[in-house]
Amino acid sequence: MSRVFAIGNLLMLGFLILVIIGVVIALIVFAVYAGKRKNRKNAQYVPVQENITPQQEEIRKTLAQTLKELRNDKNMTQEFVAESLGVTRQAVSKWENGSSEPSTSNLIAIAKLYEVAPEELLKKLI
Repeated sequence: MSRVFAIGNLLMLGFLILVIIGVVIALIVFAVYAGKRKNRKNAQYVPVQENITPQQEEIRKTLAQTLKELRNDKNMTQEFVAESLGVTRQAVSKWENGSSEPSTSNLIAIAKLYEVAPEELLKKLI
C-alpha cells in the first residue's frame, strides 16, 4: 500500500510541476504580448515612402485635379459626394489631394455622379 501511495504522490508532484511550468510560460507569453501591444499603441504612424516616379506623381496629381475640378464644376461639396458614393468625406478629400486613389467601382460611380464618361476621368492619364 505504501508503494501505491508513493507512486500517487510522485504523480501528483509531477502534475503540479507541469502546472507551474505552464503558468510560468503563460505569464512570459502574456508579458511579451503586453509589451508589444503597449509599443504598438505608443507608436506613431509613419507612412511608407513609395518609390514613385515623376511620371506616376504627375498622374496622381492629374487625377486628383480632375476630380476636384469636376466636383467644383457641378457645385457639389465633398460631403455630398461622399454621401452619394457611400464613402467618407475624408476619402473624397484624399482622392482630391492625391494621397489616395478611388477604386475602380468608385471611379465609375464618380463618373456617373458627375455625369461624365469614366474615360473622361482617365483621358489625361492615358
